[in-house]
Amino acid sequence: MRLPAVGRTIISSDTGILILSALGVVALHCATNGQYGFHRDELATIDDARFLSWGYVVYPPFTPFVARVALTLFGPSLIGLRFFAALAVAIAMVLTGLMAREMGGNRMAQLVAAWAAAIAGPPMAEGTMFEYVAFDFLWWVSAAYVIVRLLKSRDQRWWLALGCVVGLGMMTKFTMAFFLAGILGGILLTNARLLLNKWLWLGAVVSFLIFLPNFIWQIHHHFITLDFLKFIHARDVGRGHANGFLLAQFWAMTNIFTVPLWLAGLYYLFRPEGKRYRLLGWMYVITLALFFFAKGRPYYVAPAYPMLFAAGAVWGERWLGSLTPATARSVRNTVRTGLVIAGISTAAIVLPLAPPGTGWWKFADAANGNFNEEFGWREMADEVVRVRDSLPPDSAPIGVWAGDAGQAGAVNLFGHARGLPEVISGSNSHWLRGYGDPPPKTVITTGSRRSELETVFQHCELAGHFTIPFGIENSALEDRTDIFVCSRPREPWNVFWWRNHWYG
Repeated sequence: MRLPAVGRTIISSDTGILILSALGVVALHCATNGQYGFHRDELATIDDARFLSWGYVVYPPFTPFVARVALTLFGPSLIGLRFFAALAVAIAMVLTGLMAREMGGNRMAQLVAAWAAAIAGPPMAEGTMFEYVAFDFLWWVSAAYVIVRLLKSRDQRWWLALGCVVGLGMMTKFTMAFFLAGILGGILLTNARLLLNKWLWLGAVVSFLIFLPNFIWQIHHHFITLDFLKFIHARDVGRGHANGFLLAQFWAMTNIFTVPLWLAGLYYLFRPEGKRYRLLGWMYVITLALFFFAKGRPYYVAPAYPMLFAAGAVWGERWLGSLTPATARSVRNTVRTGLVIAGISTAAIVLPLAPPGTGWWKFADAANGNFNEEFGWREMADEVVRVRDSLPPDSAPIGVWAGDAGQAGAVNLFGHARGLPEVISGSNSHWLRGYGDPPPKTVITTGSRRSELETVFQHCELAGHFTIPFGIENSALEDRTDIFVCSRPREPWNVFWWRNHWYG
Protein backbone atom coordinates (compact mmCIF):
# COMPACT_ATOMS: atom_id res chain seq x y z
CA MET A 1 0.00 0.00 0.00
CA ARG A 2 1.47 3.31 -1.13
CA LEU A 3 1.14 6.57 0.76
CA PRO A 4 -0.89 9.33 -0.89
CA ALA A 5 1.15 11.88 -2.80
CA VAL A 6 0.66 14.48 -0.04
CA GLY A 7 1.97 12.03 2.55
CA ARG A 8 4.99 11.19 0.45
CA THR A 9 5.68 14.89 -0.04
CA ILE A 10 5.52 15.60 3.69
CA ILE A 11 7.76 12.67 4.60
CA SER A 12 10.32 13.57 1.94
CA SER A 13 10.36 17.27 2.88
CA ASP A 14 13.17 18.75 4.94
CA THR A 15 10.95 18.93 8.01
CA GLY A 16 9.71 15.39 7.42
CA ILE A 17 13.24 14.06 7.29
CA LEU A 18 14.09 15.84 10.54
CA ILE A 19 11.02 14.41 12.24
CA LEU A 20 11.77 10.89 10.97
CA SER A 21 15.32 11.23 12.29
CA ALA A 22 13.98 12.31 15.68
CA LEU A 23 11.52 9.42 15.76
CA GLY A 24 14.45 7.11 15.10
CA VAL A 25 16.19 8.53 18.17
CA VAL A 26 13.07 7.98 20.29
CA ALA A 27 12.74 4.42 18.98
CA LEU A 28 16.40 3.71 19.80
CA HIS A 29 15.94 4.91 23.37
CA CYS A 30 12.72 2.94 23.82
CA ALA A 31 14.44 -0.19 22.52
CA THR A 32 17.36 0.11 24.95
CA ASN A 33 16.05 1.92 28.04
CA GLY A 34 14.68 -1.18 29.73
CA GLN A 35 18.05 -2.90 29.97
CA TYR A 36 18.85 -2.09 33.63
CA GLY A 37 16.58 -0.51 36.25
CA PHE A 38 15.39 2.78 37.69
CA HIS A 39 18.10 5.26 38.61
CA ARG A 40 18.21 6.70 42.12
CA ASP A 41 17.15 10.15 40.87
CA GLU A 42 14.27 8.66 38.87
CA LEU A 43 12.97 6.90 41.97
CA ALA A 44 13.04 10.14 43.93
CA THR A 45 11.17 11.97 41.15
CA ILE A 46 8.55 9.23 40.86
CA ASP A 47 7.95 9.47 44.59
CA ASP A 48 7.57 13.24 44.39
CA ALA A 49 5.12 12.76 41.51
CA ARG A 50 2.75 11.02 43.95
CA PHE A 51 2.48 14.32 45.87
CA LEU A 52 1.82 16.95 43.22
CA SER A 53 2.83 20.39 44.38
CA TRP A 54 3.91 23.75 42.98
CA GLY A 55 7.39 23.13 44.31
CA TYR A 56 9.87 20.64 45.74
CA VAL A 57 13.14 21.01 47.59
CA VAL A 58 15.25 19.73 44.68
CA TYR A 59 13.50 21.23 41.67
CA PRO A 60 10.50 23.19 40.39
CA PRO A 61 7.31 21.22 39.64
CA PHE A 62 7.46 20.53 35.90
CA THR A 63 9.46 17.28 35.97
CA PRO A 64 7.43 15.57 38.74
CA PHE A 65 4.28 16.60 36.87
CA VAL A 66 5.49 14.85 33.70
CA ALA A 67 6.40 11.82 35.83
CA ARG A 68 2.81 11.81 37.14
CA VAL A 69 1.56 11.81 33.54
CA ALA A 70 3.88 8.89 32.75
CA LEU A 71 2.68 6.94 35.77
CA THR A 72 -0.94 7.58 34.80
CA LEU A 73 -0.42 6.46 31.21
CA PHE A 74 2.05 3.61 31.63
CA GLY A 75 2.16 2.71 35.31
CA PRO A 76 5.60 2.10 36.88
CA SER A 77 7.17 1.39 33.48
CA LEU A 78 10.83 2.21 33.02
CA ILE A 79 10.48 2.59 29.26
CA GLY A 80 7.23 4.54 29.63
CA LEU A 81 8.82 7.00 32.06
CA ARG A 82 11.94 7.50 29.98
CA PHE A 83 9.89 7.93 26.80
CA PHE A 84 9.23 11.54 27.80
CA ALA A 85 12.92 12.28 28.30
CA ALA A 86 13.72 10.72 24.93
CA LEU A 87 10.93 12.74 23.33
CA ALA A 88 12.30 15.97 24.82
CA VAL A 89 15.78 15.50 23.35
CA ALA A 90 14.27 14.38 20.03
CA ILE A 91 12.20 17.56 19.78
CA ALA A 92 15.34 19.57 20.56
CA MET A 93 17.04 17.72 17.71
CA VAL A 94 14.30 18.82 15.28
CA LEU A 95 14.47 22.41 16.53
CA THR A 96 18.22 22.43 15.95
CA GLY A 97 17.70 21.45 12.33
CA LEU A 98 14.97 24.08 11.98
CA MET A 99 17.34 26.72 13.36
CA ALA A 100 19.78 25.87 10.59
CA ARG A 101 16.96 26.18 8.05
CA GLU A 102 15.89 29.58 9.38
CA MET A 103 19.48 30.78 9.05
CA GLY A 104 19.46 29.74 5.40
CA GLY A 105 20.79 26.19 5.54
CA ASN A 106 19.71 23.50 3.07
CA ARG A 107 18.75 19.93 3.93
CA MET A 108 22.34 18.80 4.41
CA ALA A 109 23.04 21.66 6.83
CA GLN A 110 19.83 20.95 8.74
CA LEU A 111 20.62 17.26 9.13
CA VAL A 112 24.23 17.87 10.11
CA ALA A 113 23.14 20.34 12.80
CA ALA A 114 20.37 18.05 14.07
CA TRP A 115 22.55 14.96 14.24
CA ALA A 116 25.45 16.86 15.80
CA ALA A 117 23.06 17.85 18.59
CA ALA A 118 21.73 14.29 18.91
CA ILE A 119 25.08 12.48 19.20
CA ALA A 120 26.57 14.78 21.83
CA GLY A 121 27.12 12.98 25.12
CA PRO A 122 24.74 14.98 27.37
CA PRO A 123 21.59 14.87 25.20
CA MET A 124 22.16 11.21 24.35
CA ALA A 125 22.52 10.42 28.05
CA GLU A 126 19.49 12.57 28.90
CA GLY A 127 17.35 10.33 26.72
CA THR A 128 18.33 7.32 28.82
CA MET A 129 17.12 8.66 32.19
CA PHE A 130 14.11 10.61 33.34
CA GLU A 131 15.60 13.73 34.91
CA TYR A 132 14.96 17.43 34.69
CA VAL A 133 18.07 17.94 32.55
CA ALA A 134 16.28 16.50 29.49
CA PHE A 135 13.50 19.07 29.73
CA ASP A 136 15.96 21.83 30.62
CA PHE A 137 17.81 20.95 27.41
CA LEU A 138 14.57 21.24 25.43
CA TRP A 139 13.68 24.67 26.85
CA TRP A 140 17.13 26.12 26.13
CA VAL A 141 17.03 24.90 22.54
CA SER A 142 13.44 26.14 22.20
CA ALA A 143 14.51 29.57 23.45
CA ALA A 144 17.33 29.70 20.91
CA TYR A 145 14.94 28.67 18.12
CA VAL A 146 12.44 31.39 19.09
CA ILE A 147 15.22 33.99 19.08
CA VAL A 148 16.33 32.87 15.61
CA ARG A 149 12.75 33.29 14.38
CA LEU A 150 12.59 36.69 16.06
CA LEU A 151 15.86 37.88 14.53
CA LYS A 152 14.94 36.63 11.08
CA SER A 153 11.35 37.86 10.92
CA ARG A 154 11.73 40.92 13.15
CA ASP A 155 8.21 40.11 14.33
CA GLN A 156 8.32 41.36 17.91
CA ARG A 157 5.45 39.11 18.97
CA TRP A 158 8.00 36.29 19.23
CA TRP A 159 8.93 37.81 22.59
CA LEU A 160 5.69 36.32 23.93
CA ALA A 161 6.80 32.85 22.81
CA LEU A 162 10.18 33.42 24.41
CA GLY A 163 8.45 34.39 27.64
CA CYS A 164 6.52 31.11 27.61
CA VAL A 165 9.67 29.08 27.03
CA VAL A 166 11.68 30.88 29.72
CA GLY A 167 8.80 30.49 32.17
CA LEU A 168 8.61 26.75 31.50
CA GLY A 169 12.39 26.58 31.81
CA MET A 170 12.25 28.23 35.23
CA MET A 171 9.56 25.75 36.23
CA THR A 172 11.99 22.97 35.28
CA LYS A 173 15.49 23.98 36.39
CA PHE A 174 16.81 27.24 37.72
CA THR A 175 19.85 27.21 35.44
CA MET A 176 17.51 28.80 32.89
CA ALA A 177 18.25 32.03 34.78
CA PHE A 178 21.85 31.88 33.53
CA PHE A 179 20.71 31.48 29.94
CA LEU A 180 18.27 34.33 30.41
CA ALA A 181 21.18 36.47 31.66
CA GLY A 182 23.04 35.51 28.48
CA ILE A 183 20.06 36.61 26.38
CA LEU A 184 19.78 39.96 28.17
CA GLY A 185 23.53 40.54 27.99
CA GLY A 186 23.50 39.71 24.29
CA ILE A 187 20.70 42.20 23.70
CA LEU A 188 22.68 44.93 25.45
CA LEU A 189 25.72 44.19 23.27
CA THR A 190 23.90 43.89 19.95
CA ASN A 191 20.75 46.04 20.02
CA ALA A 192 20.03 47.65 23.38
CA ARG A 193 17.01 49.45 21.92
CA LEU A 194 15.13 46.16 22.07
CA LEU A 195 14.87 46.65 25.82
CA LEU A 196 12.39 49.45 25.11
CA ASN A 197 10.13 47.17 23.08
CA LYS A 198 6.73 46.60 24.67
CA TRP A 199 6.56 43.02 23.37
CA LEU A 200 9.78 42.15 25.22
CA TRP A 201 8.25 43.34 28.48
CA LEU A 202 4.99 41.57 27.77
CA GLY A 203 7.04 38.42 27.25
CA ALA A 204 8.73 39.06 30.60
CA VAL A 205 5.29 39.32 32.25
CA VAL A 206 4.22 36.02 30.66
CA SER A 207 7.40 34.37 31.90
CA PHE A 208 6.88 35.65 35.44
CA LEU A 209 3.23 34.57 35.52
CA ILE A 210 4.21 31.03 34.51
CA PHE A 211 6.89 30.93 37.19
CA LEU A 212 4.77 32.69 39.84
CA PRO A 213 3.25 29.55 41.48
CA ASN A 214 6.68 28.15 42.25
CA PHE A 215 7.89 31.54 43.43
CA ILE A 216 4.97 31.68 45.89
CA TRP A 217 5.76 28.12 47.02
CA GLN A 218 9.37 29.16 47.65
CA ILE A 219 8.20 32.11 49.77
CA HIS A 220 5.95 29.82 51.83
CA HIS A 221 8.86 27.41 52.34
CA HIS A 222 11.46 30.10 53.12
CA PHE A 223 13.27 29.56 49.80
CA ILE A 224 14.34 26.10 50.86
CA THR A 225 15.49 25.28 47.33
CA LEU A 226 18.14 27.99 47.56
CA ASP A 227 19.49 26.30 50.70
CA PHE A 228 19.53 23.01 48.81
CA LEU A 229 21.35 24.56 45.84
CA LYS A 230 23.94 26.19 48.10
CA PHE A 231 24.62 22.84 49.74
CA ILE A 232 24.85 20.97 46.42
CA HIS A 233 27.11 23.63 44.89
CA ALA A 234 29.50 23.57 47.85
CA ARG A 235 29.52 19.77 47.75
CA ASP A 236 30.21 19.67 44.00
CA VAL A 237 33.00 22.22 44.22
CA GLY A 238 34.51 20.32 47.15
CA ARG A 239 34.46 17.09 45.16
CA GLY A 240 36.09 18.77 42.16
CA HIS A 241 33.08 18.47 39.85
CA ALA A 242 33.74 21.98 38.51
CA ASN A 243 37.38 21.25 37.69
CA GLY A 244 38.32 21.26 34.03
CA PHE A 245 35.20 23.23 33.15
CA LEU A 246 36.54 24.76 29.94
CA LEU A 247 38.35 21.66 28.68
CA ALA A 248 35.23 19.57 29.23
CA GLN A 249 33.39 21.74 26.71
CA PHE A 250 35.60 20.22 24.01
CA TRP A 251 35.63 16.53 24.91
CA ALA A 252 32.50 15.86 26.98
CA MET A 253 29.77 18.44 26.41
CA THR A 254 29.72 17.85 22.67
CA ASN A 255 31.13 15.04 20.59
CA ILE A 256 34.83 15.40 19.82
CA PHE A 257 34.07 15.03 16.11
CA THR A 258 31.61 17.94 16.20
CA VAL A 259 33.88 20.41 18.02
CA PRO A 260 34.97 22.03 14.72
CA LEU A 261 31.29 22.48 13.86
CA TRP A 262 30.36 24.49 16.94
CA LEU A 263 33.62 26.45 16.77
CA ALA A 264 32.75 27.31 13.16
CA GLY A 265 29.32 28.39 14.34
CA LEU A 266 30.80 30.68 16.98
CA TYR A 267 33.23 32.07 14.39
CA TYR A 268 30.39 32.67 11.90
CA LEU A 269 28.22 34.48 14.45
CA PHE A 270 30.95 37.05 15.09
CA ARG A 271 31.76 37.50 11.40
CA PRO A 272 30.11 40.30 9.38
CA GLU A 273 27.99 37.76 7.48
CA GLY A 274 26.62 36.43 10.76
CA LYS A 275 25.69 39.83 12.18
CA ARG A 276 21.93 39.24 12.09
CA TYR A 277 22.26 36.30 14.50
CA ARG A 278 25.17 37.61 16.58
CA LEU A 279 22.94 37.66 19.64
CA LEU A 280 23.29 33.85 19.71
CA GLY A 281 27.06 34.13 19.93
CA TRP A 282 26.87 36.46 22.90
CA MET A 283 24.26 34.24 24.54
CA TYR A 284 26.77 31.39 24.47
CA VAL A 285 29.81 33.42 25.55
CA ILE A 286 28.05 35.17 28.43
CA THR A 287 26.38 31.99 29.70
CA LEU A 288 29.67 30.09 29.52
CA ALA A 289 31.47 32.86 31.42
CA LEU A 290 28.78 33.03 34.11
CA PHE A 291 28.93 29.31 34.77
CA PHE A 292 32.74 29.36 34.74
CA PHE A 293 33.00 32.10 37.35
CA ALA A 294 30.17 30.59 39.39
CA LYS A 295 32.03 27.24 39.33
CA GLY A 296 29.17 25.39 37.73
CA ARG A 297 29.44 21.83 36.47
CA PRO A 298 30.52 21.54 32.83
CA TYR A 299 27.28 19.95 31.61
CA TYR A 300 25.26 23.02 32.62
CA VAL A 301 26.32 24.63 29.31
CA ALA A 302 25.44 21.61 27.15
CA PRO A 303 22.03 22.98 26.02
CA ALA A 304 23.73 26.04 24.49
CA TYR A 305 25.56 24.08 21.78
CA PRO A 306 22.71 23.19 19.39
CA MET A 307 22.39 26.83 18.28
CA LEU A 308 26.13 26.84 17.53
CA PHE A 309 25.77 23.59 15.58
CA ALA A 310 23.06 25.22 13.48
CA ALA A 311 25.20 28.27 12.78
CA GLY A 312 28.25 26.11 12.06
CA ALA A 313 26.33 23.94 9.61
CA VAL A 314 25.18 27.03 7.71
CA TRP A 315 28.70 28.43 7.61
CA GLY A 316 30.05 25.04 6.51
CA GLU A 317 27.55 24.84 3.67
CA ARG A 318 28.68 28.24 2.38
CA TRP A 319 32.32 27.27 2.73
CA LEU A 320 31.71 24.12 0.70
CA GLY A 321 30.35 26.34 -2.06
CA SER A 322 33.82 27.85 -2.43
CA LEU A 323 35.43 24.44 -3.05
CA THR A 324 35.63 22.39 -6.20
CA PRO A 325 32.74 19.93 -6.64
CA ALA A 326 35.04 16.95 -6.07
CA THR A 327 36.53 18.40 -2.90
CA ALA A 328 33.12 19.43 -1.58
CA ARG A 329 31.78 15.93 -2.21
CA SER A 330 34.72 14.43 -0.37
CA VAL A 331 34.15 16.71 2.63
CA ARG A 332 30.45 15.85 2.73
CA ASN A 333 31.23 12.13 2.69
CA THR A 334 33.76 12.61 5.47
CA VAL A 335 31.21 14.50 7.57
CA ARG A 336 28.56 11.80 7.07
CA THR A 337 30.98 9.02 7.94
CA GLY A 338 32.33 10.91 10.92
CA LEU A 339 28.86 11.56 12.33
CA VAL A 340 28.00 7.87 12.06
CA ILE A 341 31.23 6.69 13.71
CA ALA A 342 31.07 9.35 16.41
CA GLY A 343 27.42 8.54 17.11
CA ILE A 344 28.06 4.81 17.41
CA SER A 345 31.06 5.40 19.67
CA THR A 346 29.07 7.67 21.97
CA ALA A 347 26.10 5.29 22.02
CA ALA A 348 28.33 2.39 23.06
CA ILE A 349 29.30 4.30 26.20
CA VAL A 350 26.18 6.32 26.97
CA LEU A 351 23.26 4.03 26.10
CA PRO A 352 22.45 1.13 28.46
CA LEU A 353 23.70 -1.48 26.01
CA ALA A 354 26.51 -3.30 27.81
CA PRO A 355 25.72 -6.55 29.66
CA PRO A 356 25.85 -5.73 33.40
CA GLY A 357 29.11 -6.50 35.18
CA THR A 358 31.16 -7.03 32.02
CA GLY A 359 34.30 -5.13 31.14
CA TRP A 360 32.35 -3.09 28.59
CA TRP A 361 29.78 -2.23 31.26
CA LYS A 362 32.46 -1.20 33.77
CA PHE A 363 34.09 1.06 31.18
CA ALA A 364 30.76 2.67 30.28
CA ASP A 365 29.84 3.13 33.94
CA ALA A 366 33.19 4.72 34.71
CA ALA A 367 32.67 7.11 31.79
CA ASN A 368 29.19 8.31 32.76
CA GLY A 369 28.83 7.25 36.41
CA ASN A 370 25.11 6.52 36.24
CA PHE A 371 24.67 2.85 35.43
CA ASN A 372 25.70 1.49 38.85
CA GLU A 373 22.92 3.50 40.50
CA GLU A 374 20.31 1.52 38.53
CA PHE A 375 20.91 -1.76 40.39
CA GLY A 376 19.92 -3.11 43.79
CA TRP A 377 16.73 -1.19 44.48
CA ARG A 378 14.26 -4.03 44.12
CA GLU A 379 16.51 -6.28 46.23
CA MET A 380 16.57 -3.62 48.93
CA ALA A 381 12.77 -3.36 48.97
CA ASP A 382 12.43 -7.15 49.02
CA GLU A 383 14.65 -7.36 52.09
CA VAL A 384 12.68 -4.65 53.87
CA VAL A 385 9.48 -6.63 53.23
CA ARG A 386 11.13 -9.81 54.55
CA VAL A 387 12.25 -8.04 57.72
CA ARG A 388 8.78 -6.55 58.20
CA ASP A 389 7.23 -10.01 57.93
CA SER A 390 9.64 -11.35 60.57
CA LEU A 391 8.68 -8.84 63.26
CA PRO A 392 6.38 -9.83 66.17
CA PRO A 393 2.85 -8.38 66.26
CA ASP A 394 3.63 -6.10 69.22
CA SER A 395 6.11 -4.14 67.06
CA ALA A 396 3.32 -2.06 65.55
CA PRO A 397 3.06 0.68 64.50
CA ILE A 398 5.96 -0.05 62.16
CA GLY A 399 7.74 2.60 60.13
CA VAL A 400 10.31 2.35 57.33
CA TRP A 401 13.18 4.83 57.43
CA ALA A 402 15.27 5.48 54.29
CA GLY A 403 18.62 7.18 54.06
CA ASP A 404 17.74 9.37 51.09
CA ALA A 405 14.95 10.26 48.69
CA GLY A 406 15.99 7.68 46.08
CA GLN A 407 15.92 4.86 48.64
CA ALA A 408 12.55 6.05 49.89
CA GLY A 409 11.26 6.08 46.34
CA ALA A 410 12.51 2.55 45.72
CA VAL A 411 10.88 1.08 48.82
CA ASN A 412 7.62 2.91 48.10
CA LEU A 413 7.61 1.80 44.46
CA PHE A 414 8.34 -1.87 45.12
CA GLY A 415 6.85 -2.18 48.58
CA HIS A 416 3.51 -0.38 48.67
CA ALA A 417 1.69 -3.22 46.91
CA ARG A 418 3.01 -5.58 49.60
CA GLY A 419 1.68 -3.53 52.49
CA LEU A 420 4.71 -1.47 53.49
CA PRO A 421 3.83 1.87 55.09
CA GLU A 422 4.78 5.19 53.53
CA VAL A 423 8.55 5.54 53.88
CA ILE A 424 9.86 8.38 56.05
CA SER A 425 13.13 10.14 55.42
CA GLY A 426 14.84 13.36 56.39
CA SER A 427 16.06 13.80 52.82
CA ASN A 428 14.92 16.67 50.59
CA SER A 429 11.12 16.92 50.11
CA HIS A 430 10.46 13.73 52.09
CA TRP A 431 11.33 15.63 55.25
CA LEU A 432 8.47 18.06 54.56
CA ARG A 433 6.01 15.14 54.60
CA GLY A 434 6.80 14.29 58.20
CA TYR A 435 6.98 10.99 60.09
CA GLY A 436 3.34 9.93 60.22
CA ASP A 437 0.62 9.96 62.82
CA PRO A 438 0.94 8.14 65.13
CA PRO A 439 4.74 8.03 65.09
CA PRO A 440 6.19 4.55 64.53
CA LYS A 441 7.11 2.44 67.53
CA THR A 442 9.48 0.23 65.55
CA VAL A 443 11.51 1.47 62.59
CA ILE A 444 12.99 -0.67 59.81
CA THR A 445 15.91 1.29 58.41
CA THR A 446 17.69 1.03 55.08
CA GLY A 447 20.52 3.01 53.59
CA SER A 448 22.10 3.97 56.92
CA ARG A 449 25.04 2.74 58.98
CA ARG A 450 24.57 1.55 62.54
CA SER A 451 26.74 4.39 63.84
CA GLU A 452 24.42 6.94 62.19
CA LEU A 453 21.29 5.31 63.54
CA GLU A 454 22.55 5.02 67.10
CA THR A 455 22.74 8.80 67.35
CA VAL A 456 18.94 8.82 66.91
CA PHE A 457 17.72 5.56 68.47
CA GLN A 458 18.63 3.90 71.76
CA HIS A 459 18.34 0.40 70.36
CA CYS A 460 19.26 -0.89 66.87
CA GLU A 461 19.89 -4.46 65.78
CA LEU A 462 20.94 -5.96 62.47
CA ALA A 463 17.94 -7.68 60.88
CA GLY A 464 18.87 -8.24 57.25
CA HIS A 465 21.21 -7.64 54.35
CA PHE A 466 20.73 -7.42 50.61
CA THR A 467 23.15 -8.11 47.78
CA ILE A 468 23.29 -6.13 44.55
CA PRO A 469 23.28 -8.34 41.42
CA PHE A 470 26.33 -8.89 39.22
CA GLY A 471 28.67 -7.83 42.01
CA ILE A 472 27.91 -4.16 41.27
CA GLU A 473 28.59 -1.51 43.90
CA ASN A 474 25.85 1.10 43.81
CA SER A 475 27.58 4.40 44.59
CA ALA A 476 24.35 5.78 46.06
CA LEU A 477 24.37 2.97 48.64
CA GLU A 478 28.09 2.20 49.02
CA ASP A 479 28.38 -0.11 52.07
CA ARG A 480 24.89 0.74 53.40
CA THR A 481 23.32 -2.59 52.45
CA ASP A 482 22.38 -3.72 55.95
CA ILE A 483 18.81 -3.50 57.24
CA PHE A 484 18.36 -2.56 60.90
CA VAL A 485 15.39 -2.59 63.25
CA CYS A 486 15.49 0.36 65.63
CA SER A 487 13.32 1.54 68.53
CA ARG A 488 13.20 4.00 71.41
CA PRO A 489 14.19 7.37 69.89
CA ARG A 490 16.55 9.35 72.09
CA GLU A 491 14.19 12.34 71.77
CA PRO A 492 10.47 12.60 71.00
CA TRP A 493 9.73 12.46 67.29
CA ASN A 494 8.42 16.01 67.21
CA VAL A 495 11.70 17.25 68.70
CA PHE A 496 14.42 15.48 66.75
CA TRP A 497 12.59 15.53 63.41
CA TRP A 498 13.22 19.24 62.91
CA ARG A 499 16.95 18.62 63.17
CA ASN A 500 16.77 15.49 61.03
CA HIS A 501 16.84 17.19 57.63
CA TRP A 502 19.56 16.80 55.03
CA TYR A 503 20.12 17.40 51.34
CA GLY A 504 21.44 15.09 48.67
